[in-house]
Amino acid sequence: MRIQQERTNFVRMRSLAIAGLLAVALVGAAGFGGPSFSSAKGGSLGKKSGTKIVTKSSVYGKMLFNKNRQAIYMFTRERKKRSKCYGACAAAWPPVLTRGKPKARGKAKKRLLGTTRRKGGTKQVTYRGHPLYYYAHEGPGQVFCHNVFGFGGTWLVLKPNGRPART
Repeated sequence: MRIQQERTNFVRMRSLAIAGLLAVALVGAAGFGGPSFSSAKGGSLGKKSGTKIVTKSSVYGKMLFNKNRQAIYMFTRERKKRSKCYGACAAAWPPVLTRGKPKARGKAKKRLLGTTRRKGGTKQVTYRGHPLYYYAHEGPGQVFCHNVFGFGGTWLVLKPNGRPART
């Protein structure tokens, strides 16, 4: 009974997340100025601070988060290190940005961290070559959008080894 209730709650939350994604896409289609140097929860990055990538437990096992426990995702539409998520996509899925060299904490691996330049010159954090993103409508510790299709690709959380979590 409990497992069925948890599945029902998960399906409801996923439906809400998808509805939120669509709403953001519609708002973003009206115009979006691009990403700024702030986290998904509004924390500004310091002068040369490197974004901290940490690992925490989730329903998908250990996975990547930022220091504020915001879940981090990769986008399967991106086969190379370059981002393809701009405009409405970046409004729903803000890129993980950094001004300095990103820092690995917990089980995150320093050797897998890197950066790529976005249009406009901002630096986006990469992990095992994948540009990283947040989902704009998740709070700390929430993971609603693993294995969700949107903007031409699937959004997946990453394990410390840089591979997507199983679905």
